[in-house]
Amino acid sequence: MAAKVGGTPASPSYGQTGKVNSPGKGESFGDRVSAAKAAVLEKAAAVKDAAADKARTSDDAEPVARSRGQVRKARLRLSRVDPWSVMKTAFLLSIAFGIVTWVAVFIVWSAIGAAGVFDNINNTVTEVLGTPAAEPFDIENYVNTGKVMGFTTLLACADVLIITALATLGSFLYNIAATLLGGLEVTLASED
Repeated sequence: MAAKVGGTPASPSYGQTGKVNSPGKGESFGDRVSAAKAAVLEKAAAVKDAAADKARTSDDAEPVARSRGQVRKARLRLSRVDPWSVMKTAFLLSIAFGIVTWVAVFIVWSAIGAAGVFDNINNTVTEVLGTPAAEPFDIENYVNTGKVMGFTTLLACADVLIITALATLGSFLYNIAATLLGGLEVTLASED
């Protein structure tokens, strides 16, 4: 940036305190400001290029060209629930719950039988009653696998009906409350 003007070296055009002797041309304040601005922009571009090169060579850094997506938000109001849809869904889920209950009771009852709990109960009752000559006590005459699983099946069927009815009734009550109060408000966000 240093140039010889009239045989003497001139200092840079920005930040100078003295006058530059230029033949026929005078440098105005605006010219000096423009020169300073151009120098600052060149320096900023050099720093930016150096940072971009460093980011590209770094293994764990994200690429510079990647831009962040904007988040879109939508506020929705759940103003009505279809009772027929709720009834069908509740029916299927309650059937699944009934099957899980039946299987769980069967597994627990089988584990109790395999552990010898019924034999221990029979021996304890026989010792307490003290009648070895009489017919031995057998708990399975009163409570056996068939009776327990039958009761569990009955309970699972009742649960299917009760859960389905309560869910359907709940949907009707929600619709009434939503009519009066406006319903539930949900904010959904989507990042593009």
